[in-house]
Amino acid sequence: MFIKKVLSLDEACEYLGYKKSYLYKLLCGKIIPYSKPNGKKIFFDRDKLEQWMLSNPSTSLSDKQIAASTYVSTDSQKYRNSKKKKPR
Repeated sequence: MFIKKVLSLDEACEYLGYKKSYLYKLLCGKIIPYSKPNGKKIFFDRDKLEQWMLSNPSTSLSDKQIAASTYVSTDSQKYRNSKKKKPR
């Protein structure tokens, strides 16, 4: 199966699931990566679109809980170790 690497505006809209007007809004704000080689037609690199879609990930609640418990356990050990009396 052949997968196109370069997408037109209409193909990018279909690929992303966005309306054309919203994609134009992203283009005007320079939020989404695109190419305009002759100054007229707009093209998108599929790989760059995928990178853009996966940018700014959000962590799940369980990942946050694991990170918090790890931080608390290591931080409390550091605190306990700093409270131990040093020999003179």
